[in-house]
Amino acid sequence: MQGTMKTEVLTDESNEALPMLFGRVLDGEGGGRPIPWEDVQQWLPAREGEVLWIHLLRTHDGVQQWLQDWLEIPESTAELLTSDATRPRAFRDGDTLVATLRGINFNPGAEPEDMLSMQLWSDGTRIVTLRRMPLQTPRMTCNEVDAGTGPVDVGSLITSLTEHLIDRMSHSIIDMNEAIDDLEERDPDSDTDAVLGKIATIRRNCLGLKRHMSPQHEALQAICNNAPSWFEDHDRREIAETIDRLRRYLDDLDISKESALVLQDDIRARAAASTERTQNMLTIVAGIFLPLSFITGLLGINVGDIPLATPGSHGFWIIVGLCFGIFAVELLIARKLKWI
Repeated sequence: MQGTMKTEVLTDESNEALPMLFGRVLDGEGGGRPIPWEDVQQWLPAREGEVLWIHLLRTHDGVQQWLQDWLEIPESTAELLTSDATRPRAFRDGDTLVATLRGINFNPGAEPEDMLSMQLWSDGTRIVTLRRMPLQTPRMTCNEVDAGTGPVDVGSLITSLTEHLIDRMSHSIIDMNEAIDDLEERDPDSDTDAVLGKIATIRRNCLGLKRHMSPQHEALQAICNNAPSWFEDHDRREIAETIDRLRRYLDDLDISKESALVLQDDIRARAAASTERTQNMLTIVAGIFLPLSFITGLLGINVGDIPLATPGSHGFWIIVGLCFGIFAVELLIARKLKWI
């Protein structure tokens, strides 16, 4: 079940020589303005409510050292933000929030269970998100900011990112359910091996998604319960709703997995029944022709004193009639025993 979404499209503001993919200064009213990398270094809020958001490529050279120098965060935290440790987690570090979250990989050629990670750091005024591979979620939130309908503060920005991450999960679940429905409507006898192969792929996707997304529940719960004071009550309620939605999606994954398992068992049972019917029919045919084969084999040996072998005895027609008679009796017995 490969993803069909487009990869993240970067605008001219991204530069291969710089770690920043894009930057925005939120105006506190749902909108924001772009900010170049050079101005990030000296940024200070021009008025109350402004928030700086920068999205970085964490594999760029010098990102870890820049995080330590500019954000003044501990080396261990900077290492976590730039490492390949992708298991979802979140914790409070003083008055800052640090988190690693996962999203579904919709890049071309990727499987849904090939998860992508996004690291996040915020002190309530500045927020830094980092990724390695293209991820749609930050760009979606950025587009909302550019349209003037985005988050108004750091808390709502974090909730927007988490909501988009979880919402993307529903698309994969819907695709898998549609694939299961399509397989249920298809005649499994037409290409049993292909159908079973698709079902196995769906089951692997369900298991992979649940294995990777279940820890996200704990990370979101940690954000809801342990976030700093600048993470307001309404943001905690939004995160709680996202957690409930994630639980529902995880339950849907279980249902999809069980549906695929039931369909797989049904197809295998029908295939086994079809094979058994074929074997029974072959056994019946062999049983019917066994006496006939015995008679023809016995009378076909080239030795003396074979009955009805003398000229004028009409032996051939007598043997043919005898074979037809035996064949008819065997058919009657098979029908009476309900073998055919």
